[in-house]
Amino acid sequence: MSLQQPRPASGEQFEISRGDARAVVTELAGCLRLFERDGVQLTETFGDSEIPPGAAGILLAPWPNRVAGGRWLLHGRPQQLDITEPGRGHASHGLLRNTGYQPVERSASAVVLRAEIFPQHGYPFRLTHQVRYAIDDGGGLAVTQSLTNHSAEPAPAALGAHPYLRLGGVETGQLTLTVPGDTCLAADESLIPTEALPAAGALDLRGGAGVAGLALDTAYTGLRRDPDGRVRCTLSAPDGRSVALWQDEAFPYVHILVTDRYPGRTVAVAVEPMTAPANAFNSGQGLTWLAPGETLSGSWGITAQLAAR
Repeated sequence: MSLQQPRPASGEQFEISRGDARAVVTELAGCLRLFERDGVQLTETFGDSEIPPGAAGILLAPWPNRVAGGRWLLHGRPQQLDITEPGRGHASHGLLRNTGYQPVERSASAVVLRAEIFPQHGYPFRLTHQVRYAIDDGGGLAVTQSLTNHSAEPAPAALGAHPYLRLGGVETGQLTLTVPGDTCLAADESLIPTEALPAAGALDLRGGAGVAGLALDTAYTGLRRDPDGRVRCTLSAPDGRSVALWQDEAFPYVHILVTDRYPGRTVAVAVEPMTAPANAFNSGQGLTWLAPGETLSGSWGITAQLAAR
C-alpha cells in the first residue's frame, strides 16, 4: 500500500509560470507563497508544514493592518471584532487570514481565486474577495484584488496584501530600500496611527537607505507616482540588481515592516500595499463604504532587474 503524501499546511498549491518566471499561490489566505525569476527568489517563502509566518504573502480584506481594540462604531452602534492580535489587543489583518480560497479560473500563467466573508462578530456584512495572480509577457507578477458587497446596506471596506521581498541569495541587510513617500504615519506603542508627519530623518526613504540600519513598522502616504501612475518601492543591490513592488492609484498607502523575526532570515522586509491605513474603521482615513452590489478593486505587482551592472 502506498502512503499518501500529506498536503501542505497551507492547502492546495496553485503554480503559475511564464518564461523564466514562476509563482506559487496557496489555498490558505490566497497567499503568495513564492515568486521567482530565472531561479532567483523574489519573495520570502515558507515550508510545507508551516502556515505563512509573519503573515507572509497573505491577502488582507476587508481591512489591512489593525483595528484598535477590535472596536468601532457602525452608525453609532458599538461593534466588537474578534481579537486576533492578543499581544496588542487588536483585530489584525482582516477576516480571511484563516480562510481557504477556491479556484475560479486557471491557466498556465494565471489563476483567479475567491473567498467569502460572512456576517460575524463586529462585521455584520456579506462580501466576496476575489484575486487574480498573473505573470505578464515581461516576467512580472500582477495581482488584482476586488471586494464586492452583497449586503443590503453599505459596508466599510479596504484592501491590502503582505508580501515580503528579497533578492535571491543576497543578504537583505545588504540591500538599499527606497520608498517614495513624502508622509509617514506616526503611531503609538501599539502601532495605531496618531498623526501624519513629513517623512524626515531615519523615516525618509525617498533617497534610499540601507536595510541593515532600519527598524520600521510604519505606513507611508503622499506617494510619488511614476508617469504610468504607479508607485514603486525598491530593494536594490550594490551591483545594480533590484526587485520592486508597484501599486496603482487604488493603493495610496504602503506599510513597510523591517523585521528580524522572520524564520531563518537575519532581516526581512515586508512591502504592503494598502487602500487604507491601520485603524481606518475608526479614523475613516482611506476607508471606502461600498454600496450594495458595489466593488472596490486595485492592482499591485512585483518586477525585478536581474542583470548586474
